[in-house]
Amino acid sequence: MEEQHALPYLRETLLFLALAGIFIPLLQRLKVNQVLGFLAVGALFGPFGFGLWAAEFTWLRYFSFVRAEQVSGLAELGVMFLMFMIGLELSTERLWALRRWVFGAGVGQVIVSACLVGAVAYYVGLSLEASIVLGLVLSLSSTAVVMQLLAEQRALQTPSGQAGFSILMFQDLMVVPLFILIDVFASGRSDDLAYLLGFAALKSAGAILLIYVLGRRVIRPLFQFFVGKRQPDVFMALTLLSTLGIAGLTYLAGLSMALGALLAGLLLAETEFRHEVEVIIEPFKGLLMGLFFMSVGMQIDVREIVKSPVWITLAVLSLFAIKTLVTASIFRLGGFPWGRSVASGVLLGQGGEFAFIVVAYALGTRLIAPEVAQFVMLVVGLSLFATPALAKAARGLGAWWDRRHRHQLADLDAGAAPPAGGVIIAGFGRVGQLLAKVLTQQDISYVAIENDARLVTTLHPRGFAVYFGDASRAELLQKVHADRASAVVLTMDHPASVLHAVRSIRRAYPQLPVYARARDEAHALALVQAGATLVVPEALEAALQLTATVLQTAGVSEARAFDIVQAERDRRNAVLLAQQHP
Repeated sequence: MEEQHALPYLRETLLFLALAGIFIPLLQRLKVNQVLGFLAVGALFGPFGFGLWAAEFTWLRYFSFVRAEQVSGLAELGVMFLMFMIGLELSTERLWALRRWVFGAGVGQVIVSACLVGAVAYYVGLSLEASIVLGLVLSLSSTAVVMQLLAEQRALQTPSGQAGFSILMFQDLMVVPLFILIDVFASGRSDDLAYLLGFAALKSAGAILLIYVLGRRVIRPLFQFFVGKRQPDVFMALTLLSTLGIAGLTYLAGLSMALGALLAGLLLAETEFRHEVEVIIEPFKGLLMGLFFMSVGMQIDVREIVKSPVWITLAVLSLFAIKTLVTASIFRLGGFPWGRSVASGVLLGQGGEFAFIVVAYALGTRLIAPEVAQFVMLVVGLSLFATPALAKAARGLGAWWDRRHRHQLADLDAGAAPPAGGVIIAGFGRVGQLLAKVLTQQDISYVAIENDARLVTTLHPRGFAVYFGDASRAELLQKVHADRASAVVLTMDHPASVLHAVRSIRRAYPQLPVYARARDEAHALALVQAGATLVVPEALEAALQLTATVLQTAGVSEARAFDIVQAERDRRNAVLLAQQHP
């Protein structure tokens, strides 16, 4: 009879904490990647490792996880808190700015990858329905693994990192239609497919919008009311309530709980409590993420690998090859050089954690055979295991390729040393280039930061001091010696990007002058309230210049027209300053 505890899974919890506190640090001292370490520990101490001999040697039960489902619930919490932390790093404006990658690149990657993988499955003898489902399942990548690796590389806020995250976002949205598709194929209602998928999409969009709108009206007042003294225990309780509560609402709406956790992070990112929440959650997120990776490692049955090592190896490599080709092509079309595109493709080349859930569901409906399900799960598990090493190799190879073909991005993260003490220009379009030209003529040093890869690779070889990156990243601002700069000038086209950069710069460098280009007066007011030193609204300046021309045409002298326009400019600027210092 199995031993019972008052606390469920007490033995498994103690074993995990022992492994996380002792064994994993030992692997890290040996320079083993943290993701690889947890995956290896899961495989070694899981049901297909030491667990195989637990029945014969009872003492092994204290040093092994006999059943993977014993930690699967906690592993799901790990994924949720990863998505929650991602949401804290973003904002709704920033997410909307990524819509081209989410719904453009994301759709293209899923459709093309699913067609290619599904064609291979159909060729080896699977039914058309099973091939379609497996094609879609294997087109999805692992949000948990990719985001962990991007965080380790400090690449999440880079343009390529955000492009990859955008594709992962769309992939997460594909889980609900996948379940509907399996139900339709299993029941034979293929004629209703378009209607059911369309209805699911509308339902999902409506649920997300409703949860977000209601959440905005509840989250901030809730925190403001209960955390007047910033007690850590109250912060923790409210954070857990927000994360799990919204995740539960999305689950009731038929969506993934991970998506709900992301929404919770987005909602808290817009409040003044964001940084306190980040500090409190960070240690727990690492432990829960470790549980997730260990649960994935527990799915790897080494015995099956030994039975057919060639086919399994070919399947894993083929999956990486297909998805890398598709994703790298999309990144290249988006303006990234081939080396970085291929590195990003390899990073997204594995199977996703949702494959374990979806394939098990398809197996339950008898859409796929048990041996096929086992094979697919093993391929996905091994692809997750191989990702850190393959991604590291691809990153190095990609950098070498771009250097050799002179398409390397002038990337501040790659160790460039821009001049210090001058002007920092964020955004190097027409306005930024004009400003750089004038500064150069006056012998004033500058360094420009631009997140359009194609523009950087075009202009940097021509002698412009423009580098690839995101001006809102604190570590990148340190590289350009923002503490010794005379000013930062924000000339980006996208209003949300300018606003996010103003907030980040002002938070890190309170005394640094920040001059910003605004789209209109409403945008200018938001920038001033965020801490911009001086804001120039494009629409206002264009209107004032046009007014001066009209006045002169109507007979007003040039000097008088200039005084009138300047008086109106001063009046508008005074309104903005009054808003900043009420």
